[in-house]
Amino acid sequence: MAKNGNSLDQRTFDKLSRLYVLALSAIALSVFISQILVHNHLNTQQSDSTVINVAGRQRMLSQKLTKEIVSLTVSVDEKSRILLKNKIAETLNLWQLSHNALQKGNDSLGLPKVNSDKIKSEFKEINPVFDVMQEASKAIIIKLTKKPVVSIDELALDVEKITNNESKFLLLMDEIVNQYDLEADEKVVWLKKLEFVLMTLTIIILLGEFLFIFWPTAKSIKSILADLLLAEKKAKKMAFDADELSIAKERSIKELRALSHAMDETLLFARISPKGNLIHIGNKFSRLFKLSKFNREVLFWNVLTGNENEQAFIENLILKHKKIGWQGEVKGTIKGNVDVWLQMSIIPYRPTEDKSELLIIASEITDRKEAQLEIARLTKVSFEEKMSQQKIVSSQIIENQEKEQSRIAKDVHDGIGQMLTGLKYNLESINIDDIEKTTSKIEHLKKLTTDIIKGVRTATFNLTPPELSDHGIVPAINKLTHELSKLTGKEILLYNKTDFNKRLDSLVEINIYRIVQEAINNAIKYADSSHILVSLSHSQNILSIVIDDDGKGFEPSEVKKVKNGDGGMGMTFMKERITYIEGRLFLTSEPGRGTRVTLNIPI
Repeated sequence: MAKNGNSLDQRTFDKLSRLYVLALSAIALSVFISQILVHNHLNTQQSDSTVINVAGRQRMLSQKLTKEIVSLTVSVDEKSRILLKNKIAETLNLWQLSHNALQKGNDSLGLPKVNSDKIKSEFKEINPVFDVMQEASKAIIIKLTKKPVVSIDELALDVEKITNNESKFLLLMDEIVNQYDLEADEKVVWLKKLEFVLMTLTIIILLGEFLFIFWPTAKSIKSILADLLLAEKKAKKMAFDADELSIAKERSIKELRALSHAMDETLLFARISPKGNLIHIGNKFSRLFKLSKFNREVLFWNVLTGNENEQAFIENLILKHKKIGWQGEVKGTIKGNVDVWLQMSIIPYRPTEDKSELLIIASEITDRKEAQLEIARLTKVSFEEKMSQQKIVSSQIIENQEKEQSRIAKDVHDGIGQMLTGLKYNLESINIDDIEKTTSKIEHLKKLTTDIIKGVRTATFNLTPPELSDHGIVPAINKLTHELSKLTGKEILLYNKTDFNKRLDSLVEINIYRIVQEAINNAIKYADSSHILVSLSHSQNILSIVIDDDGKGFEPSEVKKVKNGDGGMGMTFMKERITYIEGRLFLTSEPGRGTRVTLNIPI
């Protein structure tokens, strides 16, 4: 029976609880709905006072505008006229802004965009009057801007328009303000009715809760007290369980101590004070640095190394990072002056609230560090070899430049100079009385002049041609092939497959020209060729130039490397230039089958 009674009480309590939740939900819902309704209504009323204020101000602004314009008729000096013009413009701007904002809304003025049909019709009636006064005011401002001392007669018509329409504007604006005020009062009355209905509904809900929920709930308090007694028994059981948890905690502490012992044996582990004094050091740490015993006065950095500079470095490292921690590589020294490298972490922690320590956890990385140092040493050696090779290349470039200058000087002195001297003597020896000998000498002089021109072209041809700077790489290469063909008697042709005609950067163009020039010269001097073809083609990103000859060819692997100090410098210079402009050079040749040089240059 007791069990059935308890079950019945529980069902009753559950039922009352559900009713209680339902009642609270009803109150919450009614409050929520009332807040929404009131909030929405207040939003519509929020701007009513601003609207009425701005509408009323429109009447004042129209009167102020009229007064300032009429004042122009009694003001004749330029300074006062300009002052009045500025005031009129300022008043007119505010009047226009407010008038448009009342109709279309304005966030900065806090005016809504929605008006009633009555307000809209009244604004429709007042707008023509407003437009007349506005246009007349603007006309006066324009006239005063052009001529501040304009005569009163020229302003009379616009002033008359404003004064004649002012009273009508005020009358119509009064009607608009009264309509705004009437609509605001209607909203207040509606809000009062809404508040009364919501208050009545809330009172009814509260009365129903009292009758059907709170009163029955009081009757169920006794059963709740019984439940509290039962809860007390459960609390005692929980206390017993807490004792069991305490025993489990002691067991966990023992396990942690065992884990700490395992860390001492397997990790390079130590604890030190913030000042560096050694508190505890793991067995593996002790064995590595051969530390059999220590006292609290021993400093950690003295354990790691005997070198004073290394001790100072580690001391500064620990003192600097004792609050924020640190991780990195540290060098130490064990007995026998053997270097040891450690990957070490410094971790600050507090074993108690009033005590702080530093955990040192490290791993030995001596082998890895020695490998890194060896790699760095080899890298440095490789860099020095490259620098040495570059010096050889630079010296050969300078030497070749000097040889080229000497060649040009020798060509000019031995060839052109002697021919000019011969030309001078032949001119001086002409006897105009002997027509036959004179004719013969003139023919000889013509041939000599042709040889001089050819010599000048030959001596200066390797200099930068004007076509390169004036017209670009294609015309320059075209001139190069044409001139070399004439000078050497070989068939040297340019074939522009894709009609490339773009201009490139000047340094790119001169380097391309020199590479092509060197490749053609090599084919002329060493290949024993009769035909040389220079082909150009391009895509969106790459310009490709191919120099083919039908000469005797060679084995590319037999070309001597530049670091040996001699031979192969032409090819070396070509590779240096193509690398400078971020391009690529390919050399293909076989004995008896000619040679092909391919250049790929980004554009």
